[in-house]
Amino acid sequence: MKTLRRLGVLTGGGDAPGLNAVIRAVVKAGFNAGIEVIGLEDSFDGLVYPGKTRVLTPSDVTGILRLGGTILGTTNRGNPLTSVIETEDGPSTYGDRVVEMFHRLKLDALVSIGGDGTLAISYEFHQRGIPIVGVPKTIDNDIVGTNSCFGFDTAVCCATDAIDRLHSTAEAHKRIMVVEVMGRNAGWIALHAGVAGGADVILIPELPYDVEKVVAHVKDRDRWGAKCTIVVVAEGATSRNGERTVIEAAKGSRLERLGGVAARVSSDLEALSGKEARYVVLGHLQRGGAPTPFDRMLATRFGATAVEMARNGVFGVMVANRPPSIVPVPLSEVVGRTRTVPHDSDLIKTARALGVSFGD
Repeated sequence: MKTLRRLGVLTGGGDAPGLNAVIRAVVKAGFNAGIEVIGLEDSFDGLVYPGKTRVLTPSDVTGILRLGGTILGTTNRGNPLTSVIETEDGPSTYGDRVVEMFHRLKLDALVSIGGDGTLAISYEFHQRGIPIVGVPKTIDNDIVGTNSCFGFDTAVCCATDAIDRLHSTAEAHKRIMVVEVMGRNAGWIALHAGVAGGADVILIPELPYDVEKVVAHVKDRDRWGAKCTIVVVAEGATSRNGERTVIEAAKGSRLERLGGVAARVSSDLEALSGKEARYVVLGHLQRGGAPTPFDRMLATRFGATAVEMARNGVFGVMVANRPPSIVPVPLSEVVGRTRTVPHDSDLIKTARALGVSFGD
């Protein structure tokens, strides 16, 4: 087995609290094992364009454990592998340039930290011969093969805090408050924050909702004296007729931009129930700020284990949280799939037992 001497690390896709904690763990674990760690800026662009690489030492990552964002930057452009770019050596495809520069930089392996898009690209590069270890990152918690991803707990805490604050104004004005949280195809944030925050209605992509049933639930609550209702809705929630609210249509390799479902649900509920309704969109607040202790710990374990995998020659895998251990999962079993909330989820059953409506 080839000795690991020079290791690249990059972050891709949307930012998530805990990215810096992973970078820190990779750098410190690598340094303590005698490995030089090279930071690649702006995701795979770090292997494409000049001036986007730098050696990272423990002094470079001091103090970043608690910081949100990523010191390496990121991109979110879909899959660029076949796009043609100009280099000092003439035209090249993006993918070919990445492979070429990986070898020019004399890297022995790469740690790629990202969500489903970044992991899919990483798998393609692994098939082209680059030794890669993936680290799962998404606040949506929708990556297959791992019980949890860093950033999710922080997002849930942010959403739960917002719901807690909205209870008081909902109660004071006897109104409906609708809170929109992230979750394109998976309702993990909405479900966890909704239950933790004491929401009365939770609308998630996995369970298409009927607004008439939500209205009936609101009226039932009024009859027994509640007078106010908190509704938590994932941005990708779908109505019974299959409609999702879209801000911007898909373009090229970019997915459609979702959003606006809270405004729609709020308007429908006000019109059909006769009660005043207001809505709040949390948006990127869920991505920002310091990671929670849980996310710092998970991200640190992911980073250190990724280095261990690389040292042991285990590539083409993603490190995954399978309590009580962090284990390797083949990227081939991860890419192209989404971890959604099962209809028989224990948390859904718990919420239903407490009288929460899912509009289904």
